[in-house]
Amino acid sequence: MDMGGGGHGMGGMAMAPPPSPPGAHGGMRMRMRYTHMTFFWGKDSEILFSGWPGARGGMYALALVAVFALAFLLEFLGSRGLDVALLPSAAAGGGRRVAAGAARAVVHALRVGVAYLLMLALMSFNGGVFLAAVAGHAAGFLAFRAGLFGDRRAQVEDDGKEQLVCC
Repeated sequence: MDMGGGGHGMGGMAMAPPPSPPGAHGGMRMRMRYTHMTFFWGKDSEILFSGWPGARGGMYALALVAVFALAFLLEFLGSRGLDVALLPSAAAGGGRRVAAGAARAVVHALRVGVAYLLMLALMSFNGGVFLAAVAGHAAGFLAFRAGLFGDRRAQVEDDGKEQLVCC
């Protein structure tokens, strides 16, 4: 019994042709992308978005500044001073407590979103991005947790241990 597949019992399904060699699609070249799985050094990298920062001059430096700012912002959002400022006073009514709780939830969601963006940027495995993130965390720690700027209440946790803010 012939099933339309040349008597091979394929049920009319034909085998797909082998893939065409690169450049055989009417002169269009398909760009092969390589994802690094180890740290590498260089400005030819894609960070967060396809084609960003690109090969134009200064865009890699702008990407490093953006990663630094994300890490700095993450330290600010996780600082104890910001959390204390959102706490309702003991005499506050129920409406103020709800508003303060909602504000804390928004700050937490923003902090988690920034942490995930920073993690995705680090997954580019670019050494410069890694160093920019570490420097941003260090600068943010100095600014908001070590008491360099603002009050010294944010310097140490109640139990004397540092709070770990992680992605």
